[in-house]
Amino acid sequence: MSEKIHRGKLKAVPDPLVAKYLIEPGIKSDIRYRFQAFVDCNKAHVLMLTQQKIISKEAAAQILRVNDELSDLDTPPFECNPDREDFYFNLEAYLIEKTDIEIGGQQHTARSRNDLYDTCARMAVRKAFFELSTAFNRLRQTLIDKATESTDAVFSGYTHMQPSEPITFAHYLSGILSALERDYTRLEHVYAGLNLCPLGSCSMGSTSWNIDRQMTSDLLGFDAPMDNSIDGVASRDFITDLLATLSLASNTTSRLCQDLYVWSTPDYGYVEVPDSCAVCSSIMPQKKNPWVLERIKAKAAHIEAALISALNVMKNVIFSHTEDICGETGAYLFAAVDEMMAICKLTKLNVAGLKLNREVMLEKAKRNFCTVTELANTLVRCDKVSFRTAHDAVAYVVNAMIEQGKPADEIGIDDINAAYAALSVKPTLIRAQELKEALDPISIVFKKACIGGTNPQEVSRQLQARQEQLHRDIALLNERISKTDKAKELLDSQTRKFYRS
Repeated sequence: MSEKIHRGKLKAVPDPLVAKYLIEPGIKSDIRYRFQAFVDCNKAHVLMLTQQKIISKEAAAQILRVNDELSDLDTPPFECNPDREDFYFNLEAYLIEKTDIEIGGQQHTARSRNDLYDTCARMAVRKAFFELSTAFNRLRQTLIDKATESTDAVFSGYTHMQPSEPITFAHYLSGILSALERDYTRLEHVYAGLNLCPLGSCSMGSTSWNIDRQMTSDLLGFDAPMDNSIDGVASRDFITDLLATLSLASNTTSRLCQDLYVWSTPDYGYVEVPDSCAVCSSIMPQKKNPWVLERIKAKAAHIEAALISALNVMKNVIFSHTEDICGETGAYLFAAVDEMMAICKLTKLNVAGLKLNREVMLEKAKRNFCTVTELANTLVRCDKVSFRTAHDAVAYVVNAMIEQGKPADEIGIDDINAAYAALSVKPTLIRAQELKEALDPISIVFKKACIGGTNPQEVSRQLQARQEQLHRDIALLNERISKTDKAKELLDSQTRKFYRS
């Protein structure tokens, strides 16, 4: 490729250190994430310039032919020279070499690298958004499937890491799914600010050329052109929106993995991760370490760090185009996207292969006093005492049972009467069968049939609601993907029709 360098008024090429630390990493990033976005932007822009009679059909045909030859390539067919400052100038130099400066030099009419780079960035993030949303929804479906088969898995819920009340594993996962649904709603809302087209904003002050911004926006699959040319080059809030959303979502998955991590320990023994997601010790042969869960939890920190980086880069930067905004705001964006993709896929893998030890779960729930809140409720009903009196009596019973080394399922009527006597309350009217049901985790689970409760039918309703919302989310995502696919097909067909005619 020709080595003639166009740097405007500048007489020296970039310093080797500038090239090493700034330009070369930028070129590599552009090739990896935005190469085809540049090609598509060039096509759309030249088609528009031709329609608006800003450049001739003859010149456009030559330019479009070269751009179309680059379509669908993973890497450009030329070496990039960092002396040219960035990837686009290398791409333009290739075009000029294939045509000449009077033909290829027309491609950049009525635009700047500023609006071009922002447009390409949005297209690259949009592609990542689609891939990430798809992975996120597959994780949600896996959780729904696991929950649906776990409505009979009764175990102790926890607050403050202490046994709380009996729930089912399905009820627990339904809670996680509700949180993930809100996470996805936030993710889905990112798209409205992301899928806007800056092309035509030029450097920041728009252009005197009679361009058709709606045409280029449509050909590139955007929902609309950005409404202000300064905003078109100054804004990168689509990056911080996405990173903030991913930070919140990764916190949800991290908390899920922390619970599974604890419950997989032999001291709990509620769940067992698949062997394919664990490692053994190099010295202790008895170990099955939930290694993948540890890594998933930690990845949330990297995503949060990317958000903090982007926010701090943007802080106190003028509201216009600068290299702070263009070159540095998204420095860790795709790394964060990769981390979230790993989180979604690895969490899905762990949940799908998770083994529930139902007998252990139920047995511990019977014995660890998670049932005694319902015992207090039962005493209120049977003995017509206040809940506070019942609470005090049950607390007395629990202390006495612990001192005697007895579990919750051995509480008897005599134990309740001893508590009542200490509190100057008349003897209980509770019957043996009522006491048995009050201390039965399965019975307690079935009794809680109010909205949000643990009753299996109610949990099934919750899961059906999560499933229906997931179907709606997938349908909207597919609609958006289809729109951009159709725009791409139209862009390519118009390009080829133009230069082949």
